[in-house]
Order: sequence, then C-alpha cells, then structure tokens
Amino acid sequence: MIPDLVILLSWIVGLLIVASVIGGILEKTYSADGQNEAIENLTARIRAWWGMVILIGIAFLAGRTGVVILFALCSFAALREFVTLTNVRRSDHWTLIIAFFVVIPFQYWLIWAGEYGIYSIYIPVYCFLLAPIISALRGETDNFLIRVAEVQWALMICVFCASHVPALITLEIVGFEGRGVLLIAFLIVVVQLSDVLQYVWGKLLGKHKIAPRLSPSKTVEGFVGGVASATLIGASLYWITPFTSLQAGMMALVIALMGFFGGLVMSAIKRDRGVKDWGHTIEGHGGFIDRLDSVVFSAPIFFHLTRYWWA
Repeated sequence: MIPDLVILLSWIVGLLIVASVIGGILEKTYSADGQNEAIENLTARIRAWWGMVILIGIAFLAGRTGVVILFALCSFAALREFVTLTNVRRSDHWTLIIAFFVVIPFQYWLIWAGEYGIYSIYIPVYCFLLAPIISALRGETDNFLIRVAEVQWALMICVFCASHVPALITLEIVGFEGRGVLLIAFLIVVVQLSDVLQYVWGKLLGKHKIAPRLSPSKTVEGFVGGVASATLIGASLYWITPFTSLQAGMMALVIALMGFFGGLVMSAIKRDRGVKDWGHTIEGHGGFIDRLDSVVFSAPIFFHLTRYWWA
C-alpha cells in the first residue's frame, strides 16, 4: 500500500465528510420538505461521490488489476449509453457485439499487459477499419456513413480515450516505480475539482456565457476561476507525482483545459440528440459519460505528455 495514496484518500474522505455535514445542514435549514431542487441535487451528488470514491479507492488499493477492471466496466457502461443515442440498426448488431465483448476486453487486457505498441493503435487503426467492414457485409446502406462514424466515435471516446486512465499505471518513470496509481489519482482529482470549481465560480460570479446553446451554466468567469483554482490545486499535489510544483501546475492546467473542452463537446452531442444527460445511473450526476466526459478528453493528452517527458 502506497503511503502517499493513503494520505490522499484520507484527505478526500475528510473533504467528503465536511461536504456531507454542510449538505445536511443546508437540507435541514432550506429544504426540510425536499422542495429546494438545488440543495436536493447537491446532497444527491455528495451521496453519489461517496460511492464513487469508495469504488475508486478499492480499485486503487487493488493495484493494476483492480484499476484495469474498474475502467473496463466504466467503458462498457459508457459505450452502452453512447450507443443508445446513435442511429444503429439491426444490421449493426454484430459490429456492436464485437465492440462490447471483443474490443473492450482485448484493449484492457493489452493495457494490463503493458503492450503500448498495440493498445495505442488497436482501436484507432484496426477497429476503425474493421467496424465498417462488418457493417458493410450486412448489406444495409441507409445512413451507412453516419452509423459507422457513430460507432467509431463511440469506441474512440468510451474505450480508447477512457483506457488511457489505467494506462498511466504502466508508465515506467525513474524514481517513481510502483506508484503509477498516483498519476491516475492526480488526473481524476484535478479534473473533477476543476468541474466542481467551474460550477461554483460560475454561480458566484458568472455573467458572460461561453456557449449558451450548449451549456447555459458554463460562463467565462466560472471557466477562468475553475481552471485557475484547479491549476493551483494541481501544483499543490506535486508530492504525489514525479513532477516539480511548477510542472504539476502546468500539467493540471492542460488537464483542466482539456476537461472543459471535453465537457463542451459532449454537451454538443447531447443537445444534438435532445437529451439533458447521457443516462440516469449515478444519482445527481446523470450517466457514466456525464462523469467521464472531462476525463476522457484529458487522459490521452496527460498520458502522452507524461510518457514523452518523464517515462
């Protein structure tokens, strides 16, 4: 068990305890009858965070196998949510069966085995070419390009990009051996706190909306305040990374920026499909993709920057 990981998890549990107490006080004071939607949503989110932190904590303590299994299951659930909003037809069923029961297990097995040379190109090259071949063999031509592109996008977002989170544990960094799980913790903490702080700063100071048609809650003030706060938090967490404080801050800045743009892109897809959330699996948070949208855009960039400069 990594001492730094235990310390970090203790801090997170402490923050959740404080948040739970504050949420309970607010609920008793301003929403005793359960009619205050904002407070009820807040308490639901806090309860969901307890569950997510417990699952992630168990996976982290289980090491590489636990982390790989956790994110493989997340990819499976996210891909299922994504597919429900696409134009797939009965003729695409074999493509989807292979995506769920061959592509996901094989991609995560490659990551578990540390086969970077294969898992880095398996989906963007081989699956990219295989998916349209399988669909074409079924003979259904209506909306063929749209259907194939949607499946390819689903695999890239829900499996390929998401798989870069557990891939961080495979990086071999001199002086940081056996501590790759801390890089995952750094990524997730910075991304999620950036999302929360953008929301908080937006509520406190937000006046100028960035993209009102995509996400009315995203404001310039919230974006600047959230990204700046997440950058400072990332810099303060340098002790769980192989980075210096300045380097950790710069990496946190990249993570927060990519997370913001990831949320914006996924919001555009939801608006195009006329839905508010990707699903209703996580109370107060929507679906798995609603929690992973920022992570999946930041994870590949963070992985490759770390691998190029430090591994």
